[in-house]
Amino acid sequence: MESPNIVFILIDDLGWRDLSYYGSDFYETPNIDALARESAVFTQAYSTCPVCSPARASFLTGKYPARLHLTNYLFGEEKGILKCPPYKKYLDESEYTIASALRDRGYKTCHIGKWHLGGPECLPERHGFDINIGGCHMGCPRTYFSPYSIPTLADGPDGEYLTDRLTDEAVNYINETEGKFFMFMSHYTVHAPLQAHESDIEYFRQKAKRLNRDKINPIVEGENFPCEHQKHMKLMRRIIQSDPVYAAMIYNLDENVGRLIGALKRKGIYEDTILVFTSDNGGESSTNGSATCNAPLAEGKGWMYDGGIREPLIISYPRKIGHMHIDTPTINTDFYPTLLSLAGLGSEISQHIDGADITPLLCAASGDGEKIKALEDRALFWHYPHYGNQGGSPAAAVRQNGYKLIKFFEDGNSVLYDMDADISETRDLSGEMPQRAAEMLAMLEGWLARTNAMIPEKA
Repeated sequence: MESPNIVFILIDDLGWRDLSYYGSDFYETPNIDALARESAVFTQAYSTCPVCSPARASFLTGKYPARLHLTNYLFGEEKGILKCPPYKKYLDESEYTIASALRDRGYKTCHIGKWHLGGPECLPERHGFDINIGGCHMGCPRTYFSPYSIPTLADGPDGEYLTDRLTDEAVNYINETEGKFFMFMSHYTVHAPLQAHESDIEYFRQKAKRLNRDKINPIVEGENFPCEHQKHMKLMRRIIQSDPVYAAMIYNLDENVGRLIGALKRKGIYEDTILVFTSDNGGESSTNGSATCNAPLAEGKGWMYDGGIREPLIISYPRKIGHMHIDTPTINTDFYPTLLSLAGLGSEISQHIDGADITPLLCAASGDGEKIKALEDRALFWHYPHYGNQGGSPAAAVRQNGYKLIKFFEDGNSVLYDMDADISETRDLSGEMPQRAAEMLAMLEGWLARTNAMIPEKA
């Protein structure tokens, strides 16, 4: 049988609990929920970074940001007690991306939407994509309503909405393309600026009133920012999901995911399409409008706590994968070998890959017990040696067998959490479990050394 089509939907800044299927009691996502009910749903899926550019580079290359030396969003230069360490401000053309690997195996490749991995010399066309619609140096649109002023996307009629437009482009590509294809559907939404159709905003204004959320102050003032350019400002943490504009953006996104799935079904290729839905980092919860609340996870975008790095993840492939919940932790470097394996193209790659083939979790066969145990027992790593615009400070982390250790670079201190018992990361166990903390710290520092990770220095 011919290899399946692959559609990878990546949302910008969508939090782990921003879908009703994942527990939101304010946002509405009926189409994505329907997809989840017939697909593999991951409860502990992680991104490699709490900000966008490094996470996107990890998906495309299968490598950790520390190894790529692409560790910050482009082009952040924040500093505080520590200096911003040098990092690559582009995805190196020498990297053999998943798009290149699939194109070399006979796929047509298309990138639609946000890129944010370099300027004119580093666009999707230089990294394995035949077609690029809307991908450029920009990390967010100036506006979601045309004219957009995105250099790689022609403006539409005045007032056209960007998420609708990008989906139109995706549907046209599906309808017009013959043969197998890989589509990277990389939405700019739900990143700021918070803008949506007024009718959708009004719907959620009324919903907030019905739930009495318009009477609750959703923002709690916190401590001062640790980075120099924001040190005069206080963190503003959202404690409840109630923003009608953000809810409207998610509602529109859901409608457009439904439109894309509908196009696959009308063409008769849905059953033979691998469809992945996930996000690049956690929801924005402490600044820039504090759009969402990630509770019970701690913090959000820009932080090393799980609110910054744990993501919704749904994988659909009706021909091979049924509905299931998968609790085994995974990370977005896994997509590279997994997509190749699911497509029947083998998961062996000549270059170094940090991710693992997780198909045994999706399509378990007899004899896969050892592979599944290895996936359950492996360590996952993070390295974000930068100050987040959202209040986080430079840190690295490791998670293994239910425990997560975070090392903060400002003071060198570490904290240890039992993620199975304490999802909100409220109780530091490093004093009660010094041996485990020491072992995990040694594991983390060994990994940082092996990847030649950049460590921030005093300013």
